[in-house]
Amino acid sequence: MTPADPIGGGSFIAVVGPSGAGKDSVMRFARDSLADDLRVHFIRRVITRPHDEIGEDHQPADDATFDAMRDDGRFALQWQAHGNSYGIPVEADAMVAQGHVVIANLSRTVLAELPRRYRRPLVVEITAAPEILARRIAARGRESEAEIAHRLARKVAAAPFPGTIVIDNGGRLEEAGRAFADLIRRQLA
Repeated sequence: MTPADPIGGGSFIAVVGPSGAGKDSVMRFARDSLADDLRVHFIRRVITRPHDEIGEDHQPADDATFDAMRDDGRFALQWQAHGNSYGIPVEADAMVAQGHVVIANLSRTVLAELPRRYRRPLVVEITAAPEILARRIAARGRESEAEIAHRLARKVAAAPFPGTIVIDNGGRLEEAGRAFADLIRRQLA
């Protein structure tokens, strides 16, 4: 369900990029840099995947729980990818309405919904070279070589989002993290 008028006040920053680009690491760096600003919210996604120590800090849910949450309208955005269901809790809407900045790791497949839901959406793409992506995905230890190759070859069919800002995370995390934190500060201004 999408609100009749896009939610204004603050902004919603969607973080996208290929697996292994370091989206969670860049977001964690920015979150730590902005920890004292109560107007900045990094949303914890609901995912039908068990929690592990390597990946993002998400709220795990089984399929039945996720479906019940979706049916109860508890997601602002939701999608399917990599055999899992993903959801952004609807509380994000209230935060944006209060003039805050909400940041979430999103799939490119739902980017077209952003302008219908939020008045000030922004998309930030975190990137890195293919060999860096492959090395990072392998380090997670969750996928075979064939699964990694398939993941890297996967192309997401989604229209480019106007005004997307690209941050290269192929070098030092501090540089990409600072660039992202600075971007969030500009959204607050």
